[in-house]
This record gives sequence, structure tokens and C-alpha cells, in this order.
Amino acid sequence: MGGLWQGFEFQGVVMVPLVAGIACMGGLYRWLPRPMWVYVLGHEFTHALATMACGGRVKGMKVTGEGGYVYVTKDNFFVTLAPYFVPLYAVLVFALFALGRMFWGWNTPWAWGVFHWALGLAYAFHVLLTVEILRTRQQDITSQGRCFSGVIILLGNTLIFMVGWSSVIGEPDLMEVGQEIASGVGRTFKEMGGWAQRGMAAINSALK
Repeated sequence: MGGLWQGFEFQGVVMVPLVAGIACMGGLYRWLPRPMWVYVLGHEFTHALATMACGGRVKGMKVTGEGGYVYVTKDNFFVTLAPYFVPLYAVLVFALFALGRMFWGWNTPWAWGVFHWALGLAYAFHVLLTVEILRTRQQDITSQGRCFSGVIILLGNTLIFMVGWSSVIGEPDLMEVGQEIASGVGRTFKEMGGWAQRGMAAINSALK
């Protein structure tokens, strides 16, 4: 693959923008009215997409800031749990950037930085609003069993992330993608550990 980011600094184009996107969503969630209508729209729409993927039909859908529902002709664990392990808005970020790389040559450090910022924002949105809605509505989870639901949600989110990465970099080898990401994260934490050690050494020297 020749290096996942073709020599770009992992921290500069991945970790920093990703964390910045997560922090931005955290700030919006903390200090501004929560965009529940946007979340509920994605939630119910994902139920609908999962139903159609299983051969069912959607007979109606309602979306409000307080909640929503969708009438479908087929229901199973995939349809019920899909909104929890398919972060719809993050999938849209993956798809948009994959198209941008394909047709408009989005392969600069700036483009990668914007992509990771948007990805962090979208994933944080998915996690924070999912937790928020589960505080008041847990029927989807309890109907399938908490343990089973937890495993499916964890594995599903991991698979979506890996498939999304594969589509973005244009390579089908998910194992190689995972190894590149793990290697980059490992390097980042190693450098952070080095910074912490040097900082402690400097503090100890100053106190002597």
C-alpha cells in the first residue's frame, strides 16, 4: 500500500483532527441544544434501510425531536439493532470522502485533515446521542438481550469502521488497513509516553 497516508504525519492528519472533531461535538453537546431531530431522523432511516436490505417494506415513518417510529413489514435483530451499530452520518462522511478521492483527487494533507475532523464529529455525534436516547428508550436493546445486543453493536461498529476505511483508501485488504491504523496509533502513544517522560524529567530537574 506504500504507507496509508503516503508520508503524511499520522498525528497531524489523523489524530489531531480526529480528536478536534470529537471535542467539537462534545462542546456542541454540552453547551447547545441537542440536535435530537437530526439523530432520530438517522436512527429511523437506518431502521428503514435495514428492513429493505432484509427484503421488507417500509409503510410509514415519523420523526420528531422527542422520538420517532417506523412501520415495517419485517423485523429481526439486524433491523432492530442497525441504528446502534451503523453510524449513518459517519458512513456518509466515508462515502463523500471516498467519492472525493475518486473523482476530485482529495489526497492532500488538508483534505485528510478535514476528513478526520468530520469523522470524529460524526462518530462522537453517534455515540453521544445513542447514549442519550438509551437513557429513556431501551426496548430495542432489551428485546434482543443486553449481552447479545452489546456484542452485535461492538462488532458491527468495528466492521463498519474497517469497511469505511477500506473504501476511503481504495484497498480491499481490511487486515492491512487495521494493521496500518494500529501501527499509527501505537506510534502516537509511544511518542506521547516519551513527551510525558521528558516532561517529568524536566519537572524533577526544576525541583532539585
